[in-house]
Amino acid sequence: MPILGSVVVPHPPLIIPAVGRGEEQKIQATVDAYRAAARQVAEWRPEVLILSSPHLVMYSDYFHIAPGEFAAGDMSFFRAPQAQLRVDYDQELRRALIERAQAACIPAGTRGQRDPRLDHGSFIPLWFLREAGVDCPVVRIGLSGLSPLTHYRLGQCAAEAAEALGRRAVFIASGDLSHKLKEDGPYGFVPEGPEYDRAVTAAMADGDFLRLLSMESRLCERAAECGQRSFQIMAGALDGLAVSPQLLSHEGPFGVGYGVAVFSVTGKDEGRCFGKQYAAAEQARLARQKAGEDAYTALARLSLETFVRTGKRLTAIPEDLPEELTQSRAGAFVSLHQEGQLRGCIGTIGPTTPSLAAEIVQNAVSAGAHDPRFPPVRASELDTLEYNVDVLRPPERIASPAALDVRRYGVIVTCGQRRGLLLPDLDGVDTVEEQIAIARQKGGIGEQEKYTLERFEVVRHR
Repeated sequence: MPILGSVVVPHPPLIIPAVGRGEEQKIQATVDAYRAAARQVAEWRPEVLILSSPHLVMYSDYFHIAPGEFAAGDMSFFRAPQAQLRVDYDQELRRALIERAQAACIPAGTRGQRDPRLDHGSFIPLWFLREAGVDCPVVRIGLSGLSPLTHYRLGQCAAEAAEALGRRAVFIASGDLSHKLKEDGPYGFVPEGPEYDRAVTAAMADGDFLRLLSMESRLCERAAECGQRSFQIMAGALDGLAVSPQLLSHEGPFGVGYGVAVFSVTGKDEGRCFGKQYAAAEQARLARQKAGEDAYTALARLSLETFVRTGKRLTAIPEDLPEELTQSRAGAFVSLHQEGQLRGCIGTIGPTTPSLAAEIVQNAVSAGAHDPRFPPVRASELDTLEYNVDVLRPPERIASPAALDVRRYGVIVTCGQRRGLLLPDLDGVDTVEEQIAIARQKGGIGEQEKYTLERFEVVRHR
């Protein structure tokens, strides 16, 4: 088997002695586990390391795979320029990986490099591996904003490419856990921080990669993790393989979670094809959700699906709609999500059509076809979309941010003819200051400009 095993490792810079200068002793369990994992990799005698790092350049819709013949780096940014490293790239394996990814319609390649140096998410694992005597070529993979299943499938492509070339490969999944474990930590505390760490370390201890795929995106986002998608690529590289899992350590004394785990491949196991299991479970969940949609979201879905499949807008409003859709007028936002990620959102602050139903029909098409942040929705995506419809109540002028509540109220920021709006109760928006800043940016309003504030409530339909 070409994939000999995998390790999950964090990347706190201070774990390098030249950086930590003694502070690394406060995470001695992580240091000891790191060295044990590196020794295990050395025992596998790999011919190539496939490494995924959250700190390689990241794009929303594309996997960057580091180009060139080699990469070098040091810890100068962390006041330790004497800690230096150079690694060669396995150019043949990189090429084979990219070819397989593109054949699977996964956008991946070497375009878009911004810095050829080793990022610290790559440097730190490679430093410990070099210390253990592992000195072989590397393929470095960045993360993306694409779905968990797409990350998993990229890992499958990496394993298939290694097998086709007969490479003895080890996968290195670099990634910290939650960054919000302590009030006095650099990023503060949220309850989801330790909840995420408990969930992900339990999945590692059990070798349950399906849980790595299906973990709620809201939990991951609230916990401010950085390694989840790295772990998902690793899970794909081990698709269909039996593993012996070992969670070597987990700690977070500085408010950031550090986990070290080793997965030794022991054979094949068709029951561990987690990508297929996840896809089937998602298909069933989406079918249940679609069956339970109310009239608002069902109308939005009908509008967009009609437009995408026929190229024509829905002109005949269904006759069995509730009166509040056909007899009232209001502004409405239609939001599309795909595997937990936003896929489009367009709306109107106030009514612009004869009825709320017509407003939803219009804005559903705009969300799917005209949101400038995303390419138009394709017919092949329609069955994967989840719809939200937010019906806006009339906004009211407020004197100060003190009258806002990010869970209850949306906000409208106005400066002259420029306006920016943000809906209430959005994942990742936890403070009024964040809410206003995002709305202001959406309206192109500078921080120092004078602006007015309005708040509004919504009725949310899912």
